[in-house]
Amino acid sequence: MANTRIDNVRPEMLKWAFQRAGYSEEKAVEAFPKLQDWLSGAKMPTISQLQDFASKFFVPFGYMFLEQIPTETIPFPMFRGEAGQNDHFDLNVYDTVMNVQSRQDWLEDYLIDNEIDTCQLVGSINISTPVSETVTRLHKALKLEPRWAFGLMRVDMAISILTQKLEDAGIFLAFNGVVGNNTHRTLKVSECRGFALVNQTAPYIFVNSADSKYAQMFTLIHETAHIMMGISAGHAGDGFISHDIVEDYCDRVAAEFLVPAEVIREVWNGDIKWASRKFKVSEIVVARRAHDLRLLSDTAYKAFWQEYSKRPLSVKKESSGGSFYLTSVKRVGKLFAIHVRNAVNNRQLSYTDAYRLTGLYGNTYQHFMTNNI
Repeated sequence: MANTRIDNVRPEMLKWAFQRAGYSEEKAVEAFPKLQDWLSGAKMPTISQLQDFASKFFVPFGYMFLEQIPTETIPFPMFRGEAGQNDHFDLNVYDTVMNVQSRQDWLEDYLIDNEIDTCQLVGSINISTPVSETVTRLHKALKLEPRWAFGLMRVDMAISILTQKLEDAGIFLAFNGVVGNNTHRTLKVSECRGFALVNQTAPYIFVNSADSKYAQMFTLIHETAHIMMGISAGHAGDGFISHDIVEDYCDRVAAEFLVPAEVIREVWNGDIKWASRKFKVSEIVVARRAHDLRLLSDTAYKAFWQEYSKRPLSVKKESSGGSFYLTSVKRVGKLFAIHVRNAVNNRQLSYTDAYRLTGLYGNTYQHFMTNNI
């Protein structure tokens, strides 16, 4: 059976498959030499060869036999960077969004069926809500006072606390810099820094862990503001200013929450790097905040921006090796993992579905749940 040639796979579907994965025809043939004969019609693939092709270009095998090319879109707008370009599609981002959405779909049913309390922040504000009021509500919901980050030694400690507080408030989080556990499929910061997937029962925030830690802080609160507005969206790239009214509002909420006007006015000494470490945010966030509050002159801000814009985009490599299980806690999300474990223990979820939802299988799944959750 595996050696039987398939004669009903159209060249258009083959082209769609490799273009979907970001390959030109030349690069696709270079990566998969048999493809050239298939495109020209000189030969047709066997089932085994076509399965290898589908795996290589991350396309479901059954799609290769479709009559019509499927329409695939991310179910919310992506702003700024490469992701904000019209009709732009990145397969790694798409697959990540679909993965989070599948988790959310299961969670919604599970939480409702078990009458588990859900997040009260979803849709709690609108574009007319004063930023100061939104931030006050968020401080209260997360039980964090304005100077909460000052006493922390490192930004990763601030991220951990913020993550725990958001999960305590009923927001599900996932951090990842690759698609699932596939380290060959990296998520570029220019394509996705993070996104909010709104749901009244199971709101979700995804953060690209390949981004700098300071940038992740801003992403967490920016996407939380989206959850509070009840509007799903994502953002990418290094652009700080957006012309979209909702994006601008979420930026201002993040800036005021992380660098409160009252606090920065009290502690400002003109040292951007010092303030960055103090507030646990990037230097550009501090500089823009100081400039908006007239603590930093136009000339000083322009000089800083010219220097800052020449810096390479700060990203970090995914952890691996001995830290796999610690990394998995971030990728899966602790709150989500707790619900999966409980559902399996209560026989409301099969191990097969638990493996699919977490991306962890067999003994790896058992070790993860036993020793890390």
